[in-house]
Amino acid sequence: MVKAPKALLAKTGRAIGDYAMIRDGDRVLLGLSGGKDSLSLLHALLALRQRAPIRFELAAATVDPQSPDYDPSPLKPYLAELGVPYFYVSQPIVEQAARSMQGDSFCAYCSRMRRGILYRVAREQGCKVLALAQHLDDLAETFLMSAFFGGKLRTMKAHYLNDAGDIRVIRPFAYVRERQAAAFARSAGLPVVHENCPACFAGPTERMHMKQVLAGMEAQNPRLFASLLSAMRPLMADGDPPLAPG
Repeated sequence: MVKAPKALLAKTGRAIGDYAMIRDGDRVLLGLSGGKDSLSLLHALLALRQRAPIRFELAAATVDPQSPDYDPSPLKPYLAELGVPYFYVSQPIVEQAARSMQGDSFCAYCSRMRRGILYRVAREQGCKVLALAQHLDDLAETFLMSAFFGGKLRTMKAHYLNDAGDIRVIRPFAYVRERQAAAFARSAGLPVVHENCPACFAGPTERMHMKQVLAGMEAQNPRLFASLLSAMRPLMADGDPPLAPG
């Protein structure tokens, strides 16, 4: 197994500890798209599982929306080689969106459908925890987009209970920068699956614009993301993270 950098593991472990993301005996399902972030998180969790003072199980699941430019098939032998239980679900989300999507963006529709499928797989496999690979850059972009365009101070939660109250959703990369995950994936030669969905990448998006804005600001202030993390902490926690029984 490839070795994750100490800095990446330290930030991941700190976020897990700060927000009580993983408890002894948990069965964790990782949402694995095959991108640099989710593959990096896979290896970070495997490394932390070996050294953590608690015991937890790890599995992974991929949702294939049947986009013509997305081929996650290389993940199957890779996960088998790592010895990680792997669940692959193929569903014509792209086709369904074309038929039934109303008043919503394709990205939002696809994200909602994928999340529902991941919840279903988690329930079927007895996993009470769903791990997602959004990182600090994602949280910062969401925070500013919400403030600028929605007039609200919000960002992604580091740890929360889903609406049904049976699955805890965690983001162990909440303190990790995107460039850290990218550098690890590149140096370790991880089998990154590139998704080029025309609906998502046909033109510039608000999130991409916000990423560019933040990059320009960080060039002037190297501590920008440290400051943003401090500002977002109350929003990430929303009080004590609610824990599902069992």
